[in-house]
Amino acid sequence: MLSLRHNGKMKRTQIQLDEETYAALRRQAYKTDRSMSSLIREVLAKTLRPSKKRRRTLKQFSFVAIGRSRQGELAPVSDHHDEALLEAWERSRKR
Repeated sequence: MLSLRHNGKMKRTQIQLDEETYAALRRQAYKTDRSMSSLIREVLAKTLRPSKKRRRTLKQFSFVAIGRSRQGELAPVSDHHDEALLEAWERSRKR
């Protein structure tokens, strides 16, 4: 569950929901034993507050350079790029 920190000062607002959305919100509030207001605040907080960006690691980009190939019999690779990519991919799977 998202922690909703606030400075104690909250503003009151009024929204209008279609019946289907209202019913879904009410069901979810009942299922989670929470108020509809707290669910709305959570959804808005998740949507509107900037998230902390996670740093990406090199492992997440394992596909980079998969297309490197030895020119060999596929030269020029610019004309045979699909075959060269397949060859490089198959080599990387064998490792």
